[in-house]
Amino acid sequence: MAFMDVRPSGEEKGAVVLFHGKNFFGAYWKETIAVLTKAGYRVIVPDQIGFGKSSKPDIHYSFHLLAENTKRLLDSLGIRRAAVVGHSMGGMVATRFALMYPEFTTKLVLEDPIGLEDYKEKAPYVSTEKLYEAQLAQTEEKISGYMRAYYANPKPEYDEYARVQVRQMASGEYRRLAWSAALTTQMIYEQPVAHEFALVKPPTLLVIGQQDRTAIGKDRVAPEVAATMGNYPELGRKVAKQIPNAKLVEIDQCGHIPHFEQPEKWHRALLEFLGAK
Repeated sequence: MAFMDVRPSGEEKGAVVLFHGKNFFGAYWKETIAVLTKAGYRVIVPDQIGFGKSSKPDIHYSFHLLAENTKRLLDSLGIRRAAVVGHSMGGMVATRFALMYPEFTTKLVLEDPIGLEDYKEKAPYVSTEKLYEAQLAQTEEKISGYMRAYYANPKPEYDEYARVQVRQMASGEYRRLAWSAALTTQMIYEQPVAHEFALVKPPTLLVIGQQDRTAIGKDRVAPEVAATMGNYPELGRKVAKQIPNAKLVEIDQCGHIPHFEQPEKWHRALLEFLGAK
């Protein structure tokens, strides 16, 4: 399990753990890492098993497993309490982490998390083998098109992480990566956290890009059904009411990744929340 442990230059205020999204890995947090360490936080950034530089085993993936792996990592580093921040799929991991370790988790931050809804309620099941075949059938055009849909205002510099996926396709190890990608897609579909938000105990910040329409399984349903999925403005308000101690920050002109598209607003909201008593 690869990870970064980045210390602040001055006095340490506490630890923050950053959970990456499914189509990313820890390094895409680089600007947020710099902002947090400058503000005095120690920042732990794992590549979850199956992603980035970490191993990609053929195992049963679960959010419980990823959360436990991360907790074991933090224990090994001598960290006793931390704030956890999750983006996209990382929001599902961070939510599960907070549910499993409420006394450890000082604060929970969810940045456009997927899983605000239960995708099984609208999207039909497909086998992991079919998900694997779809992963093997990816092309540069498909990957770039899918990831550009994340943004309200796509920019060329956002294509960096699409290019990483394209380069991975040229590797002799790509089939291993494609299988773990299929397994983790199935994990998202089969293991919702949407029904447990009312059980979250730590103070929670929800940051929602108002143009985000991301949803798992939209490509499996009729257009009129797909149009009802991934309504982040509506979902954010709904979930903010379900979590007992939640603050909602809505960011206009922003899609699925506020820390790329609206970094100043994202970092301001993050630092204010982490610093609040």
